[in-house]
Amino acid sequence: MHTDSNCIFCKIVAGQIPSRKVYEDDELLAFHDIAPWAPVHVLIIPKVHIASMVDVAEAHAALLGRMMVLSARLMRELGVTNGYRHVINTGRDGMQEVPHLHLHVMGGPRPWSKG
Repeated sequence: MHTDSNCIFCKIVAGQIPSRKVYEDDELLAFHDIAPWAPVHVLIIPKVHIASMVDVAEAHAALLGRMMVLSARLMRELGVTNGYRHVINTGRDGMQEVPHLHLHVMGGPRPWSKG
C-alpha cells in the first residue's frame, strides 16, 4: 500500500497519531474531525495515499463508491436523522488543508454554517 511518511493522515492510518475512530477496514478509515463544523463531523479516508481528487483514476472508482456508501451507514449509526452534507476539498484553491484525499461528512443543524 502506498503511503507518504510526511502525511498526517497516513500517520493516523499507521497508528502513529491517535484518532477517534468510528470505522476501519482494509481500505478505509473513518474518524471524528478534530475541529468539527457540525454536531457530527467525520472524515472518511482511503488508507492508500491519494493526494487529492486530482489524482483519482478509474481504478479508484470502487473505493470512492465505498466511501460514499460508508458515509450513509455512519450517519445512521451516529444518529443523524435530518440530513447531512458531503464535502471533498481539492487543492489549495479548493481549501484542501491536508494533502490526502478525505471526505467530510457533516450532520446536524446547519452543518455548513460555522460560528
